[in-house]
Amino acid sequence: MADRPNFPLFGSRDYDGRATRDRTEATTATRELRTIAEWLADGARNRAGPDQVLAELCDRLVAQGVPISRVAVFVSTLHPDIMGRAFFWRPGEPVKIAEATWAFLERPEYKDNPVPYVSRTGERLRRHIADPDCPLDFPLMKELRAESATDYFAAPLAFTNGENHVVSFTTHAPGGFTDAQMAILESIVDPLARVAEIRALRRTAGNLLNTYVGRQAGERILAGRIRRGHSESIDAAIWLSDLRGFTALADRIPAQELIEVLNHYFDCQVPAIADHGGEILKFMGDGLLAIFPIREDRPADIVCGAALEAARDAMNEVEELRKREAAPAYRDLRFAISLHVGEVLYGNIGGKDRLDFTCIGPAVNLTARIEKTARDLGRTVVASPEFVHHCPAKFTHLGDFALRGFGARHAVYGLADEVTDAVSA
Repeated sequence: MADRPNFPLFGSRDYDGRATRDRTEATTATRELRTIAEWLADGARNRAGPDQVLAELCDRLVAQGVPISRVAVFVSTLHPDIMGRAFFWRPGEPVKIAEATWAFLERPEYKDNPVPYVSRTGERLRRHIADPDCPLDFPLMKELRAESATDYFAAPLAFTNGENHVVSFTTHAPGGFTDAQMAILESIVDPLARVAEIRALRRTAGNLLNTYVGRQAGERILAGRIRRGHSESIDAAIWLSDLRGFTALADRIPAQELIEVLNHYFDCQVPAIADHGGEILKFMGDGLLAIFPIREDRPADIVCGAALEAARDAMNEVEELRKREAAPAYRDLRFAISLHVGEVLYGNIGGKDRLDFTCIGPAVNLTARIEKTARDLGRTVVASPEFVHHCPAKFTHLGDFALRGFGARHAVYGLADEVTDAVSA
């Protein structure tokens, strides 16, 4: 008992009670930290989005006495335009999400940031910013010091494929993070990596499917509709477009320039289709196949109207492209869009180990045959009677034509207000 401190205001019973309380609080804190780690390792399944996961994690850390004032998570991804996403948490604010393009990799604000260093080396980085002797070897450290931050800690989120993504913690607390607080942060890095990898893998799968097969088809595939022959009949407005004079253009310009022209040309159509509820199904050289599904909440009149507006937007965009680009390849850029509405078979078609999610059926074939009449008619947009039925005031009858593969002649319509151009033919 001689070693026991003397508290003049409290008796020995009070000292024993305080020691018991301390041990109880320490046990409770340890249990809570274990709960946080287990919650992360289990995938944080009670939170739908990664921003929600980060918000709850930070709230739990603050509740444990970790004085974080800024937390950032950086995760790279597979996407044709986006190289990665960053999530930023600050107390009392919603989590902010930022996306970085591939061009961002070459910008100084990325190259001179701790993130690529930690990602490349796999090393942890600690900077006691309030210490006068702290190396300000990254511009971010100067910015944080100007904001009166006192400590910065960044760690790699090591994925199982060998990639290192990054999490960083900043505090404004006097003296920075204590050893106990650092131990808490260190303890949650690995389980955070697991939940980040789970979410990143699903997002990557979704990105790739959306990019290569389309959003609606991608959702169906992720939902498990991958069996060959699995298909469904749906009603849809059908879009088929084709670039005029593509063969001659391919013979006239270098291959790389041809790819650039095609990408610019498709950039005029893809956003227009997507913005009006369409789904890109297939690129066929210079051709494009898309559908606008008809549903109970989007009846045929609305869908056909949306498809027609998408066609007008694409026409305007291609015209702007011709005016904007100086290269001769764009000067005579002409294309045609065929519109039809009907039932299609939508699903998995292909060989045993290589499937394509697309649509087939007589309605698709008719759309393709109508598109072939556009050249002779000098028209950009042509449509079937079935399509025109839903927006008759917008079209004019161009005649009845024999279509290859179809016995009877078929009426073809064109936009009533389109000015025909002999160059289009």
